[in-house]
Amino acid sequence: MSGHETANILSLRNVTKSFGGLTVISDVSFDVPKGARMALIGPNGAGKTTVFNLISGFYQPSKGDILLEGKPIQQIPSRKRIGLGIARSFQNIRLMPHLSVIENVMLGQQANAGGLVDMLKPLSFFGHSAWRHEAEALLDEMELSSYPGEVVATLPYGVRKKIEVVRALAAKPRILLLDEPAAGLNGAETDNLTSFLKRLSATGITLLVVEHDMGLVRRLCNDAVVLNFGRKIYDGKTATVQDNPLVLEAYLGPRHAGTVKEGAADVA
Repeated sequence: MSGHETANILSLRNVTKSFGGLTVISDVSFDVPKGARMALIGPNGAGKTTVFNLISGFYQPSKGDILLEGKPIQQIPSRKRIGLGIARSFQNIRLMPHLSVIENVMLGQQANAGGLVDMLKPLSFFGHSAWRHEAEALLDEMELSSYPGEVVATLPYGVRKKIEVVRALAAKPRILLLDEPAAGLNGAETDNLTSFLKRLSATGITLLVVEHDMGLVRRLCNDAVVLNFGRKIYDGKTATVQDNPLVLEAYLGPRHAGTVKEGAADVA
């Protein structure tokens, strides 16, 4: 195993995914260094969520390798990948709407459970256990401490999006996959989320973010990978992504890309 591989917490090597005769991801390779804040962006239908599904184990690649710290994980089931330190949030909220906020967050802690007794510890009938205190601390840090007893279904969409991020954090991931975390949030909520994720990154958690809000991407992510029609067209610094002619063409089409002045396009 090379030092280059071990410096990356996650690597995709020539990954292809086909459904029947349709190839949706084609020969994609990129590295996510440990501690990075990286964006995975591209036009609608580019294959971003499919890549997340491959990394988290919901899909298996048709070809290629997915490596966690240099070790292939594509044959490891999704639940066990959570135990290895990969957690994610979803573009469409997947909280348990009939449970309270604190109960949803504590469900996220079960990824760290060992035996049957440990799996039961996060449940609410254990009262103010260490698990519950940890969940409350996460909610407090995200400025959601006023919601622990509220039923999720009664809360605004923006609040539920933030709760899903907190639930993913409850699994104590080493790498966190965020699928459009700012969708449905207003400007102030997005700023709060960006600041929180920067603080989270400072603790050593690696972030890989799919996001259409380029303002958030620029403020949060140092590096970006761009997909178009399932192929990688850019892998480099976020600051220069909008200067890349292939990226401009992907978002604007070949007729308009050549006429765009520097800084005029806002890709996401």
